[in-house]
Amino acid sequence: MRYLIAILVMIGVFSTASCARKSKVMRQYDGPAVTQIVVSKSQRKMFLLHQKEVLKSYRIDLGFTPDGHKQFKGDGKTPEGRYFINRRNPRSAFHLSLGISYPNSADIAYAKASGREAGGDIFIHGARRAQDPKGRDWTAGCISVSDKEIEEIWLMVQDDTVIDILP
Repeated sequence: MRYLIAILVMIGVFSTASCARKSKVMRQYDGPAVTQIVVSKSQRKMFLLHQKEVLKSYRIDLGFTPDGHKQFKGDGKTPEGRYFINRRNPRSAFHLSLGISYPNSADIAYAKASGREAGGDIFIHGARRAQDPKGRDWTAGCISVSDKEIEEIWLMVQDDTVIDILP
């Protein structure tokens, strides 16, 4: 009987632990809808807007070669242009992440014409990990904010939200 109770307790502990990992964000956002995200690479700032009103702004880190538009896989650049939030990763290695629709058809065509790959997997995500490079801009082309900030952004931003990434 003791063994049975011990096994049931262990099953309960493990099932509770796995439930906690499924969702890192449990609150809800009830403010104005975010209608657009604007990223200013030169200012290292990201703005969440409702129409023309700035709801929130964040300091950001960018790709390790931040100047210019991302053109090829591995170039360390953060894309520039109009894209969309197109997916969510609640199990991101960077706490949480929101996918950006890079590459678009023009990005793919340019890379292909150059005999290269455009790359992909560009996200807005949480903070650097211990093993990540130090310094101002360190991602492979993504936009990084703190873990607390990505939780807030995760709640505020819906899929298909426009993101304009400016030089």
